[in-house]
Amino acid sequence: MDGPAAIEPTSEKELVERLRAGDEGAYEMLVREHSGRMLAVARRILGNDDDAGDAVQEAFLSAFKSLDRFEGGSKLSTWLHRITVNSSLMKLRRDRRKPLRSIDDLLPQFSDAGRVALWNPGVPTGDEVLRSEETRATVRRKIDELPDDYRIVLVLRDIEGLDTQQTATYLDITPAAVKTRLHRARQALRTLLAEELAS
Repeated sequence: MDGPAAIEPTSEKELVERLRAGDEGAYEMLVREHSGRMLAVARRILGNDDDAGDAVQEAFLSAFKSLDRFEGGSKLSTWLHRITVNSSLMKLRRDRRKPLRSIDDLLPQFSDAGRVALWNPGVPTGDEVLRSEETRATVRRKIDELPDDYRIVLVLRDIEGLDTQQTATYLDITPAAVKTRLHRARQALRTLLAEELAS
């Protein structure tokens, strides 16, 4: 049981070398070390444990097939994170069942005088709502209602804590596009929360 395959690699470079050599112990270590984080990312994007598990499985398969293309320019965890995001996005687009509202329907509207018609000032802001344990499920549900392109940026930036450049890299868009989508996603989320609280 504790043969050579069970010896832990001493560095990421050694782990990658052993993975490329088909070392089963290295595969097990990779899955053990990274599957929890990958599952959390997939769950936030897909909102469903079963779908998240499928996406992570697909991500690992994709990673194992493309190990020869991993050049070590980024950390292995970063590379796996990106594959997980892409796998989750592909699954989301394949399996999307419910129609989503247009982002334009959720953004602030302007009056004839050019003033923005914001939500009721008496309604708590997104930040205030997030502080309440009781309403976090509602917030997660409302995030799920955002159009995919905007929801994913919001998840990666505000929940996963990635910076603008990382998010742009994962999604293969420009940093400017990340900033625009994030701004619009936050506005749209506030609108959805205001509608929920008003009802």
